[in-house]
Amino acid sequence: MTAGIIITFCVLLLIAYLFDLSFSKTNIPSVILLLVLGYAGHRLADYFELGLPDFNPILPVLGTFGLVLIVLEGSLELELNASKLGVIKKSIIGVIVSIIATAFVIAALFHYLGGYAWKQSIINAIPFCVISSAIAIPSVKNLTKTTKEFIIYESSLSDIIGVLFFNFIVSHETYGLATFATFSLQLIIMILVSFVATLLLSYLLGKITHHIKFVPIVLLVMLIYEVSKVYELPSLIFIMLFGLFLGNLDELRKFGIVRLLKPLGLNEEAQRFKGLAYEAAFLIRALFFILFGYLIKSSEVLNTSTLLWSFGIVFIIYLFRAIQLKWSGLPMRTLLFVAPRGLITILLFISIIPSNSILLVNKSVVIQVILISVIVMMISIMTGSKETLKEDEQQAAEAVAPDEQPEDGGEETALPA
Repeated sequence: MTAGIIITFCVLLLIAYLFDLSFSKTNIPSVILLLVLGYAGHRLADYFELGLPDFNPILPVLGTFGLVLIVLEGSLELELNASKLGVIKKSIIGVIVSIIATAFVIAALFHYLGGYAWKQSIINAIPFCVISSAIAIPSVKNLTKTTKEFIIYESSLSDIIGVLFFNFIVSHETYGLATFATFSLQLIIMILVSFVATLLLSYLLGKITHHIKFVPIVLLVMLIYEVSKVYELPSLIFIMLFGLFLGNLDELRKFGIVRLLKPLGLNEEAQRFKGLAYEAAFLIRALFFILFGYLIKSSEVLNTSTLLWSFGIVFIIYLFRAIQLKWSGLPMRTLLFVAPRGLITILLFISIIPSNSILLVNKSVVIQVILISVIVMMISIMTGSKETLKEDEQQAAEAVAPDEQPEDGGEETALPA
């Protein structure tokens, strides 16, 4: 039995790797294939009466590790320099406005049409407002440079801001001046903790000479994240700041405190750490979506009674995304449908306590919204032409840097013919 489970997981993960490799040729997001793989695996296990254990308790644990590693992976990709200020500004403003506006409109539907309390409605609406960086970032690897940069910034920030917004609403009963003052204080404390922890971990990364050095760093990152959560601090900020620091040592070496860490040697270790983070993120992401697909039931996907709500939520998502892109001057043809829901949506949904859950938002709605948004994104990417991408790259470059073009902003990486 044990050997069978090990063999099964090895085969599934190797197939997941093949899915990742095949994306450059097929443009089919690996998450769809992973969900299908997990779903098919469950049906086969039932057919052969394998009697596998209940995997439901594992999903939140995998999701937490996945969230940390995916945000870390995304922040390691982000560049901090003057040429990126435009895309950073538009990403931050766009994400904040889009998440808040979309959440309140969806919540209004739950409140007025479903008759639920406002707080319950907003809590259940927020999971649908977060773009999944776990799906979006790998799915745009064939698109143009500026488009990829925007999606990396936007989806990574969407994960962080979405979770912060969700925790803020869940943790408070009232939302007066004192509430925002407390939240601001928590934010300041977390930034200070992140600054100290980042310097300490970077020092350890450069100083540890033992042949095992990256695993302890990852474990310390997870420990700091979880301890911060216990004290209700916005712990994802630490993950992002740590990733930004390691990913931008060349830009930060002008600061005296960074020079004390000997950034040249540290940069070599940081590059090796990046490789570990990327591979670990792939492993956890693949396991999470395979397991989620395994836990999906046919009745949940094909539940016609929830389809109207699912399509309505997706319509609202794209409506506010269109407004956001129009306001930002960014190309709508390429970016409009690159707004998949995924890991964060699932994690936030399963973290809602029974007293805050509502009947309208069930597993069927969550699964359908995720599948619809991913399939629409896949079709959009597959039907994009080289000419459209070239035009949109120029528009995106002008939108994020109207006064000064980045030196390599005109380069393009077109879709395969």
